Amino acid sequence: MSEILPNLLTLLMLILLQAVLGFDNLLYISIESKRVPEEKQKMVRTWGIGLAIVLRVALLFVLMFLMDKLTAPWFQIHTHAISGSFGFSEIITLFGGAFIIYTAIKEVLHMVTLEEAHGDAVQKTSVAKAVTMIVVMNAVFSFDSILGAMAITEVAWIMITAIIFSGVLMIWMADKVSSFLQKNRMYEVLGLFILFIVGILLISEGGHKAHLMFFGHHVEAMSKATFYFVIGVLVAVDVIQGRYQKKLQRKLMAKQSAK
Repeated sequence: MSEILPNLLTLLMLILLQAVLGFDNLLYISIESKRVPEEKQKMVRTWGIGLAIVLRVALLFVLMFLMDKLTAPWFQIHTHAISGSFGFSEIITLFGGAFIIYTAIKEVLHMVTLEEAHGDAVQKTSVAKAVTMIVVMNAVFSFDSILGAMAITEVAWIMITAIIFSGVLMIWMADKVSSFLQKNRMYEVLGLFILFIVGILLISEGGHKAHLMFFGHHVEAMSKATFYFVIGVLVAVDVIQGRYQKKLQRKLMAKQSAK
């Protein structure tokens, strides 16, 4: 009975941790779900996150029982230009970061091409492929949250409950985020650049874990404080620029009406 209150506080802490670390995941889910027909987007988000919850629970047990084997290096590279030790976690983190950067750049390029003018910037894909990509990238994003949960508590039911609760919350928030981006297209560019920074964060973390060196220079992990500062600056610039543009438009309309 004496452990109920501490366990509940730990559960609340883990849910908040999952929610904070899941924001970048929501952006990717919103962007990926746009690739299917509009009437199937909600289904893709629900199925993608639902399957990802199951995968996260399975990944939790794998990390709990096979932590030593998964963290041990699988292979090493030592050359004049590059050196490092790569294991399962490092490979997944580096691959996930690179893929997120690729996705963000590709979407930005689609926005600035002539395809956007014809309303065909988003290349459609199948429901199965979209769901698969959401599940796979959710697994990449989940490493930090799961490892963080394992550092906070060793009680399995608390971690599982936090994963399930945060997953349900993510399903609800994914619809809200997607709806907001559809109604406010100017913030879609902001979301893509946030994803780009997330990719850099993952690559720097993967490189740091792998002790990656380029020409004798170590790859240092981007600190979370730096990450959130950069995100804050991006959001502030976008909001200020949006308000300034509206102010200029009002002045222009006032001049035209005066004539």
